[in-house]
Amino acid sequence: MQLRDVNLLDIHRFEHSTPHDQFALLRREAPVHWHTEPGGAGFWNLTKYADVRHVSKRPELFSSQRQGTMIKDPAPQDLPLIQTIMLNMDPPQHRRFRALVNKAFTPRIMHNLAPAVDAMVARIIDAVIERGECDFVNEIAAPLPMEVICELIGVPQEDRQRIFELGNRMIGVDDPELSPETAGLGSHDYQTASVEMFMYAAKLADLCRQNPADNLGTALLNAEVDGNRLSELEFNSFFLLLAIAGNETTRTVTTNGMLALMQNPEQFQILRERPELVPSAVEEMIRYAPPVHHFRRTATADTEIRGVRIRENDKVVLWYPSANRDEEVFPNADAFDVRRSPNEHLGFGIGEHFCLGANLARLELHSIVRGLVRRLPDLELAAAPRRLRSNFINGVKEMRVRFTPQRSREAAVA
Repeated sequence: MQLRDVNLLDIHRFEHSTPHDQFALLRREAPVHWHTEPGGAGFWNLTKYADVRHVSKRPELFSSQRQGTMIKDPAPQDLPLIQTIMLNMDPPQHRRFRALVNKAFTPRIMHNLAPAVDAMVARIIDAVIERGECDFVNEIAAPLPMEVICELIGVPQEDRQRIFELGNRMIGVDDPELSPETAGLGSHDYQTASVEMFMYAAKLADLCRQNPADNLGTALLNAEVDGNRLSELEFNSFFLLLAIAGNETTRTVTTNGMLALMQNPEQFQILRERPELVPSAVEEMIRYAPPVHHFRRTATADTEIRGVRIRENDKVVLWYPSANRDEEVFPNADAFDVRRSPNEHLGFGIGEHFCLGANLARLELHSIVRGLVRRLPDLELAAAPRRLRSNFINGVKEMRVRFTPQRSREAAVA
């Protein structure tokens, strides 16, 4: 492969696997690489750890707000709405809004939430353990983060499947199976699903006003930024971000992480023998196959990276799977090693937009990986995983697995 063969907009290449061959070539030969863009201005690819870190920690020079965080420029009429989502804000606005929800994700609250998460994991495994086979994505990986974030926000049980389906449509806009009614019109279906999510958020706000409770939805309605309550649009934007970020990414890491264990049986055996390694195994899962392939920034002034001139308003795209396999930072970077230490991966980002829910994600991942290693120790693939058709989310939409059937906890007690 040569540099002219690199095409990180070809989502068909991502459908088979993350194109690590392209990333390795870029790190070696063109770590600051110009990529043409049909119908767009083009963008710079950053594939080295140090450069992704550098840009992430300088929001005043590399903006999330100026044109959002997706590669494709938004339509001018859509930009104001996009900028109400915290992911697409810069300081100081971003810090003020982030402070509103930070208190929901403190280590103390995570500690108090742990028993409920463990109970959810037990129920999820109980639901499949007697069958000896299942679709790992939809029956094991998906239910936990959806239940947890909906519980935190205050979404009633009967509405949770709807939120799950809308989230799938938003992250699967390039996959005709997840957005069949608008196959090939991804941005259109994203907007449609976003509107439906906003409409549901307005309904949830009314529920929280009528029945205030100890949940994040009620807290956001009562929160103030600079002495002002959140507007309806701001509340809806918060809900959309939390519903997507708190659901899809943890589901993806759970699936990718267990796939890595099944594809590396010697590592699976180490974890079975040494379950105290679950925390380091989870960090390695996030490094090895991070849930998000990229985010974009926009240069706010002329600057340079590795001597390459970046002009104001140029797009700069940060590729996390590549940064996480940078040979200068991670020895034997292509190997999956549950004992890897240190492991300062960028799977949660870094700097201003470091993942708000990292504590929650780690809590959920520790619990479900522990449960699966202990209760489904011979988990194996029953068919090749079917990946999401996307160069944004590093996802799997179906993964058939099999294991030795066992009695559920309830049946064992009966």
